[in-house]
Amino acid sequence: MTLPNLITIGRLILVPLVIVMIVNQRWQAAFVLFVAAGVSDAIDGFIAKHFDMASELGAYLDPVADKALIVSIYVTLAVIGVIPVWLVILVVARDLMIVSAVILSWVMERPVVIAPIVVSKLNTAAQLAFAALVLGTQAFGVDAGQAMQLGQLLVALLTVGSMTAYLAFWLRHMAA
Repeated sequence: MTLPNLITIGRLILVPLVIVMIVNQRWQAAFVLFVAAGVSDAIDGFIAKHFDMASELGAYLDPVADKALIVSIYVTLAVIGVIPVWLVILVVARDLMIVSAVILSWVMERPVVIAPIVVSKLNTAAQLAFAALVLGTQAFGVDAGQAMQLGQLLVALLTVGSMTAYLAFWLRHMAA
């Protein structure tokens, strides 16, 4: 077990804590825990790369922790009515599509390796930034005005772009 993996596991442990804080409308605590999770993601990546501690487990665990955080927060925020349900459906549908494509490829004995692409990294960054914006506005009583609508639009466009890029990649792989 490497230090980056332990940090990633710590990030996974933060997920239910953030959700409990959101549900109980303890916005400042939710925001702080969310920021801590984001910082831990940067730290574990830095340590893994710069101190030769990258591992196969970490390669799987890190994106799982990221998705657990994003999906859990988005679903919870939609359930309590802070963000629109359509946005959550889009975000979750993308992730389900990717996981389904990987599983289907494996079942069809044509395994595919899904590696992050530029639009996917931008998508994740936008999703995290929008979650931070929402939590921050709730935590500190700030009216984000048009930034909320722009954030939703950016997340939606990048999510659709990422979904389209991965689908095209998968279709090419399956046709080869």
